[in-house]
Amino acid sequence: MAIEKIVIVGGGTAGWMAAAALSRLIEGSSLSVTLIESEQIGTVGVGEATIPPFVDFNRQLEIDERELLSMINGTFKLGIQFVNWGQVGDSYIHPFGDYGYQIDGVPFHHLWHRMQALGDKRPIQVFNAETMAAFFGKFAPTPENQLEDLPPVNFAYHIDAGAYARFLRRYAEKRGAVRLEGRIEDTALDAETGFVTSVTMDNGETVEGDFFVDCSGFRGLLIEQALETGYEDWSHWLPCDRAVALPCNRDDGSPPAPFTRATAHSAGWQWQVPLQHRNGNGHVYCSTHMGDDEAHAILTSNLAGKPTADPNFLRFTTGRRKKFWNKNVVALGLAGGFMEPLESTSIHLINTGVTKLMALLSLSGVTQAQEDAFNRLTGKEYDRIRDFLILHYHRTDRTDSDFWNYVRTMDVPDTLKEKMSLFQSMGQVFREDDELFTQTSWAAVMLGQGLKMQGHSATADALDLNALKPEIDGIEQSIRFLVQNMPAHGEFLARYCPASAAA
Repeated sequence: MAIEKIVIVGGGTAGWMAAAALSRLIEGSSLSVTLIESEQIGTVGVGEATIPPFVDFNRQLEIDERELLSMINGTFKLGIQFVNWGQVGDSYIHPFGDYGYQIDGVPFHHLWHRMQALGDKRPIQVFNAETMAAFFGKFAPTPENQLEDLPPVNFAYHIDAGAYARFLRRYAEKRGAVRLEGRIEDTALDAETGFVTSVTMDNGETVEGDFFVDCSGFRGLLIEQALETGYEDWSHWLPCDRAVALPCNRDDGSPPAPFTRATAHSAGWQWQVPLQHRNGNGHVYCSTHMGDDEAHAILTSNLAGKPTADPNFLRFTTGRRKKFWNKNVVALGLAGGFMEPLESTSIHLINTGVTKLMALLSLSGVTQAQEDAFNRLTGKEYDRIRDFLILHYHRTDRTDSDFWNYVRTMDVPDTLKEKMSLFQSMGQVFREDDELFTQTSWAAVMLGQGLKMQGHSATADALDLNALKPEIDGIEQSIRFLVQNMPAHGEFLARYCPASAAA
């Protein structure tokens, strides 16, 4: 059956990212895109930090970066700082760029390990531009005419998720998408195929569709309540099941940092996302080991300024749907699954879900091959991200609470065990199935949390370090030059994309 009517159930970041992308198909076709949302149903609004692929998503929509960041109070992000994860008092940055670069096919951290064994005292962080710029509060994108011996600067954004959804709503409606206000009361299924045929709103209006995108959040209005797809529970590996979110001012007038901060507490962790004129904050915690009042108290005692809203308490079960595409329904965002915002992957998974949907969608109809490909690719993506998040909890030396004792000693997926074993024995990281996180990402977290390399690749031993020393020294010197000549992050924002009155 041909697809002429696409219905998106739910707004927020997921709904309007889908609507913005799909609206580009409307012109010159018979396709209609309708989004149904209710102002009475609040959005979670937790994910305000992004990762570099999000920058590409907006470029593909031909959105002007300066206008976007100005309208959504946005700032730039070079990575994530993790505090208290390996041990209380520890701190490291997971950067978006690489450590150095491969030399004769050898990843740089292998060469660094060999240099350390020979007495070189430089930490690996001095060979990464994003880490050094973040440390000094600097930012500037890579200019088009930059010298070849200077490294590129990889970045993402911190965004006001609600403002971003409103920005995309204007974008999508301008291109023909239609928004309907109301709550969905009922869903109709085809008796033969089991496909969703229509939804009925609380005002009695029935909205028919040929294809549906479920962005209804944790409820999974179509993917779960109507189609009973099933859910894979990962709470035995990722036991945090609560969060409290709370925005605040920066009362000391300090400029926004060009990185997200994730600070571990006794039964979870706290995020701090700096926007231009406020911080987004939240405390993710495990209800088995901490109550709501204690979690709220810890959060409010660790804010940069006065709260600007009431706390928003959330409940969730980490995991994913057994299918993300079921019949003629695709689930995006929280409707598809939830993994903590620890590595800012919530919006990213919406991004890649929309991208895969756009690549697989055929207006001539739905096929089993499309459904199978979407589910296989998305499932692998969730699994790899799951392992990376588990690593943060499991590779720790903390013994100060029952929570940390549990995650430190729990059994973990075999795929993660192998990754940790290979890195510890020889520093090797294999990036499989085009997974999101790079060798540098895995190395940064494992080294940052105390998993030391005991050896390195034999190919690193085959290289002449004395001959390579000028090149390796040049990497550090180029990064130092680059960062010294960057403006402060706050200065760059004021010049490039100051927040508008609307933001």
